[in-house]
Amino acid sequence: MGSLIPLIISLISGAVGGNIAGGLAKNLNLGTVGNSIAGILGGGLGGQILSLMGLATGTAGGMDVGSILGSIASGGVGGAVVMAIVGLIKQAVAAK
Repeated sequence: MGSLIPLIISLISGAVGGNIAGGLAKNLNLGTVGNSIAGILGGGLGGQILSLMGLATGTAGGMDVGSILGSIASGGVGGAVVMAIVGLIKQAVAAK
C-alpha cells in the first residue's frame, strides 16, 4: 500500500497537468475529459519512468515531503506532455 499513495498523487497531478496544458495550448485542447484522461495516463507514466530511472525524490513509497512533491511534479509534467502529444496527433489526423 505504501507505493499506492505516490501513484495516486501522480495520477491526480497528471489530470491537473493535462487540463492546465489544454488551457494554455488551446489548439491542442482535447476538452476537459480528454485532457484529464491523457493527463492521467501521462501522470502514471511520468511517475513510473522517473522511478525506474532513479530520479524520483524521497524514499520509495514514502510519505515525506520530497516524495510527495516528486510525485506531484512528475505527474503534472507527464500529464502535460502526454496531453500535448495526443493533441498534436489529433491535429495531424484532422488535417488529412
